[in-house]
Amino acid sequence: MKIIDTLRAGNQTVSFEFFPPKDDAGFDELYKSIVSLKSLNPSHVSVTYGAGGSTRQKTVELVKKIKHEIGIEALAHLTCVGADRTEIVSVLDELKASGIENILALRGDPPHGKIQFTKHRDGFGYASELTAFIKSRYSFCVAGACYPETHPEAPDATTDLDNLIRKVDAGIDFLITQLFFNNDDFLRFRDRVIARGISIPILAGIMPILNLKQIKRFTNMCGATIPTDLLSKMEAVADDADAVRQLGTYHAVEQCIELVEKDVAGLHFYTLNRSTATRAIYQQLKGLLLEPTNTS
Repeated sequence: MKIIDTLRAGNQTVSFEFFPPKDDAGFDELYKSIVSLKSLNPSHVSVTYGAGGSTRQKTVELVKKIKHEIGIEALAHLTCVGADRTEIVSVLDELKASGIENILALRGDPPHGKIQFTKHRDGFGYASELTAFIKSRYSFCVAGACYPETHPEAPDATTDLDNLIRKVDAGIDFLITQLFFNNDDFLRFRDRVIARGISIPILAGIMPILNLKQIKRFTNMCGATIPTDLLSKMEAVADDADAVRQLGTYHAVEQCIELVEKDVAGLHFYTLNRSTATRAIYQQLKGLLLEPTNTS
């Protein structure tokens, strides 16, 4: 089933993102984690592509298992990095043949050790180009990424929004935001997007803070910020891993409750392959999620 059809039905959705492990043991553990989340009735599970397309085949294998063995709708990430059009067509053809209907089209990050993205000589330089190519040849539901606090490579918010419009015009069906910790950033961004005539659903990307050092590294890379008051609380208990996790989980729950009340289209959890924290958050939200936003 195409994810956009679920979103158009008017229900607030919940979804989870995972990345393919490097070895078979990790793959087996992740598989078990995803199975354990099926009871939460997620709208879909997404699987990342790895820096530079490094996990391409593992991503394809995992989304096929998620859809056909576990029975959850799957969203396969696809990036432009390090691949020419022939390689991209090969992946798309395999996904199509496997019954996968949903793709998250991304430019992607540079390969490990590289600072800047370099377009393949016979590839694509932007997610908008990749999206247009997919839509011209296939019937996939295509998702795109967006940045409430502006893409780190964009010179300003207006330019970033202009780029987003180009991506949407290329055929994006719905959007998933980069992680954020201040709901006002998301709500202001959503207002600006709507004001520019974009009406497609926007899922809010949520990452619970479970490790302060790790989350600082992530925010430095993606341009997100941790609110000053939350950061102060975290740093005060930085040597207590349990306390950090409790604060991070509590903040994520409070974020989600407000977003649901503000009619967010859906919540997309960046799990870092850790299902325990995600399950704990979901249990506290039970009864709020997956309810029709408009029953009239």
